[in-house]
Amino acid sequence: MTTRITHSEGETAAVGRDLARQLDAGRAVLLEGPLGAGKTAFARGLAEGLGCDPDDVSSPTFTIMQEYRGRTPLLHVDLYRLTPVEVDDLGLEEMLGGNVMAVEWPDRWREAPADAIRVTIGVEAGSRRRILIGGPIDERLSGRLG
Repeated sequence: MTTRITHSEGETAAVGRDLARQLDAGRAVLLEGPLGAGKTAFARGLAEGLGCDPDDVSSPTFTIMQEYRGRTPLLHVDLYRLTPVEVDDLGLEEMLGGNVMAVEWPDRWREAPADAIRVTIGVEAGSRRRILIGGPIDERLSGRLG
């Protein structure tokens, strides 16, 4: 488990950017945290780290999913408004293939990949965030984030 402390939205995005540079297609990143924690800011950093335009990234709460093109495409999914049964109907597993997938509110995805990276963003005082990154992260990846 890697822990990072950030003090701004830009710093939170930078942690996402650092993580993205270590990811290959087919990897899911599960983003957990309360409303306003910075999940979309983290996804913006992921997009930038994958070579996508970070200015294109916005919360997909109402669109459910947005796709961003870069060296590796990023699918940004927000499951907040869906039930687990509705999520099952999306077929997220099939879409993962050639993409990195960032999933907000992943507790609704009953079939999330066992090898997904789990990012938990905790809100602390003011704009301070505690970001925990866990899952099957190899030594190479863990060393570059810590």
